[in-house]
Amino acid sequence: MSVPLPADLMVSVSGFRGRVGSALTPELVAALAAAYGAFLQADGAGNRVLLGRDSRTSGRMFAQSAIAGLQSVGSDVVDLGIVPTPTLMLAVEDAGAAGGIGVTASHNPAEWNALKFAAGDGSFLDPARMARFQASLEDAAIPRASWDALGSLEHDEGAIARHLERILALSVLDVTGLRKRRFKVALDCVRGAGGLMMPELLDRLGCEVIATGLEVDGRFPRDPEPTAANLGELRELVFRSGADVGFAVDPDVDRLSLVAGDGEALGEDFTLALASAVVLRRTPGVVVTNLSTSRIVEDVAAAFRSPVVRAPVGEINVSDRMRVEEAVVGGEGNGGVILPELHLTRDAPVGAALILQYLLDEAVPLREAVARLPSYTIVKEKLAFPREVIGEAYRRIEEEMDGADVNRDDGLRLAWPDEREWLHVRPSGTEPIVRLIAEAPEEDRARLLLQRAGACMATVR
Repeated sequence: MSVPLPADLMVSVSGFRGRVGSALTPELVAALAAAYGAFLQADGAGNRVLLGRDSRTSGRMFAQSAIAGLQSVGSDVVDLGIVPTPTLMLAVEDAGAAGGIGVTASHNPAEWNALKFAAGDGSFLDPARMARFQASLEDAAIPRASWDALGSLEHDEGAIARHLERILALSVLDVTGLRKRRFKVALDCVRGAGGLMMPELLDRLGCEVIATGLEVDGRFPRDPEPTAANLGELRELVFRSGADVGFAVDPDVDRLSLVAGDGEALGEDFTLALASAVVLRRTPGVVVTNLSTSRIVEDVAAAFRSPVVRAPVGEINVSDRMRVEEAVVGGEGNGGVILPELHLTRDAPVGAALILQYLLDEAVPLREAVARLPSYTIVKEKLAFPREVIGEAYRRIEEEMDGADVNRDDGLRLAWPDEREWLHVRPSGTEPIVRLIAEAPEEDRARLLLQRAGACMATVR
């Protein structure tokens, strides 16, 4: 094998992810980057590759390794430095590059890092192309360039500024109205790449910003995943400062979580729904989301007589389906908002701007606006489970929990529309676990769904 992969490296359509110094080493990163550069050239995409990273302490080391690997196969590298992942993706598309590499483990803890691979259109590799790239790693050898054909290196420090300008020019935003309203926003960037962009965006939208975690050093003071349970400091900051809203982003700034003005953490599940309302109010159309997203998105879309189409979990699966459906907005229930007017990539800065526009449109506090919507409880669990018998687990769950609408596009999803309940069981693409997610109007009903599914899985192991 040309590029041997460690057994504990997480390999998925999202890329290659592992713990620093264990599964993920500079040698492996250089080899994977070289293989990707050669793959793009063999595909006829070209040899210009953009590279960006988040703030992790291992990021500079791995970025240097990736640059060396790319140059070794004759790829010309443009290094963007520390940037949000959506900034990298937009820059790849705008530059007409062959592709891009993001050195980021997104929401994973600080001891993790990863390589994510972008196609020339500014989206991640689709499953088929990622499968071809992974297969290419088994080729006899990576075709290295000769000494006089090595790739070049340049630096581009303007990607974030260009991204900001594009957001401020979006047709769905009333920038003048937002500046006049002067929202007070509490912000938590968890010492990730968001510190380089989010404060400036909010300032240019006229906001008064009270922030924490703006240091861009990768030393995350908490679990960096922006779930409601991890937002204690932001909740306190919102309550203490009297902010209209609290925003939390993950280290690579593609996910946005919300805290209401009373200090209650709404988490990530409302982000797409409220952002969709802004878009649908102006342009009704199809909304695409994944199979694990709260049905609150369906309720919001129904108010604008707009359909919701569900795709397998994973940003590329959603964005690919958005292209097919010509969707006007989409994303995932993890706080990822995709606005095709800008690009087909999850973009937390865009999400933040849309949430502010929602508050301007509704002209009521966030808590009051959310209270008008149907109420659900979504419950999520992680379970260590042998993947080789997951199919049998699905079968037993489906037999035990009958009477449901069944979707097998991504694991097993069972839905009971009349009861407004659903259950989704699927292997994680980023961690060695199985995820169980359930939603219902009452928490005890959602937890019962998880308990029943877990009991079925226990009979398999």
